Amino acid sequence: MEDDYLVRIGKLIRDARQHRGWTQTQLAEALATSQSAVNRIERGNQNISLEMIARIGEALDSEIVSLGYAGPMHLRVVGGRRLSGSIDVKTSKNACVALLCGSLLNKGRTVLRRVARIEEVFRLLEVLNSIGVRTRWINDGVDLEILPPAELDLAAIDADAARRTRSIIMFLGPLLHRTERFTLPYAGGCDLGTRTIEPHMIALRRFGLEIAATDGLYHAQVDPSVRPARPIVLTERGDTVTENALLAAARNEGTTVIRNASSNYMVQDLCFFLEALGVRVDGVGTTTLTVHGVPEIDVDVDYSPSEDPVEAMSLLAAAVVTESELTIRRVPVEFLEIELAVLEEMGIDCDRTPEYAADNGRTRLVDLTVRPSKLEAPIDKIHPMPFPGLNIDNVPFFAAIAATAHGQTLIHDWVYDNRAIYLTDLNRLGGRLQLLDPHRVLVEGPTRWRAAEMMCPPALRPAVVVLLAMMAAEGTSVLRNVYVINRGYEELAERLNSVGAQIEIFRDI
Repeated sequence: MEDDYLVRIGKLIRDARQHRGWTQTQLAEALATSQSAVNRIERGNQNISLEMIARIGEALDSEIVSLGYAGPMHLRVVGGRRLSGSIDVKTSKNACVALLCGSLLNKGRTVLRRVARIEEVFRLLEVLNSIGVRTRWINDGVDLEILPPAELDLAAIDADAARRTRSIIMFLGPLLHRTERFTLPYAGGCDLGTRTIEPHMIALRRFGLEIAATDGLYHAQVDPSVRPARPIVLTERGDTVTENALLAAARNEGTTVIRNASSNYMVQDLCFFLEALGVRVDGVGTTTLTVHGVPEIDVDVDYSPSEDPVEAMSLLAAAVVTESELTIRRVPVEFLEIELAVLEEMGIDCDRTPEYAADNGRTRLVDLTVRPSKLEAPIDKIHPMPFPGLNIDNVPFFAAIAATAHGQTLIHDWVYDNRAIYLTDLNRLGGRLQLLDPHRVLVEGPTRWRAAEMMCPPALRPAVVVLLAMMAAEGTSVLRNVYVINRGYEELAERLNSVGAQIEIFRDI
């Protein structure tokens, strides 16, 4: 029996390594062991401790096993079923993680309403708890209360949790106001290729922050006498870069102007949260933000982040690929207008209600009803642009949608190094996707989906796209090791089951 467990664990490790694109030698180097030892582990011929399994999981950013459970989580999908009824969009993952980082600005009590209960949030909570921040779920686990200590214990930071989330990079902005020296682990997250933090550094140097990166750590030193003397021009109109600059500017006494800023949904939510903290932000929704900072923030604040446009797009895509009639409620339409315009060009049959306000009082919502549609490939290529363009994170869903349409669709995912490659996993489910280069995929439709068993891609949105295709495929599919989906979606399988999907969660060890 023990040998059987070792073989099964070895197969999981091999699949995770191969999906990351690593050789046995590369994994061995990350573990400071030999290639032959990795080979023995993967063949089930070597005893392996929980500590080593945890190290392998960290190296591959993959939950090989989960302590307290029987093993990594998998999904068994019975496809070919039509969805029906209605489903609500949850609050924004990206807004929630930005607000958790933003809570470090406040010495008072912060309450965030309807926080997404996802792995990305859990990792940040582990980091916050490790440095002395008290957090607890209130109101039957729906809302989150955050109480900071008088002094943060940054030396006790949970490095393992920090390395499993890229959001840790947004600690830099608020922390530079709290201490003149600190260290943070390298940012992790999805495997989307090389993503430099230099744009963050260019912006934060204007607040006196200097970073030396060695031994897996960012070593930060702050000169509190340095303040922006002129507008900060971001070299990249990125969401987290803009958020970091906003967090740094919030407690910079006086006025900070940020140009080439992202105006995306999570940035707007952070601006609204800063206003609740007493920080005035002019130009919300534009590419020039003027922040009227305050030196101290000590208030009790209650804030409701808005709904997630990327989750809304996920649910819309689920309806399209399964040829279903589905009502998606609480859709933040202002952040999906280009996506909906493209889908209308393709021929989608979709109605929307009049607009109404989100709980934050600012974001515009609608309810969408999607019906089975005969789609045609769009004339122009699908490509992302900064808001108000087509959302970068929504591009992968068009791969599944285009696969159901008649004709050829060119998808140009120019932002990330690897993500377009992961979209070709749809070929294992009957898709016809041709990788033209690391950023461009040609999708041929319509597709007759077929069931398959496969490893979950290591990037969040392509992983969900694979799940949606499995829902459309007749027969039973298995998607293994879905930790990456749990990083960004709360109880996705259960919620899809509530509208007619048949998805079983299981563990095999």
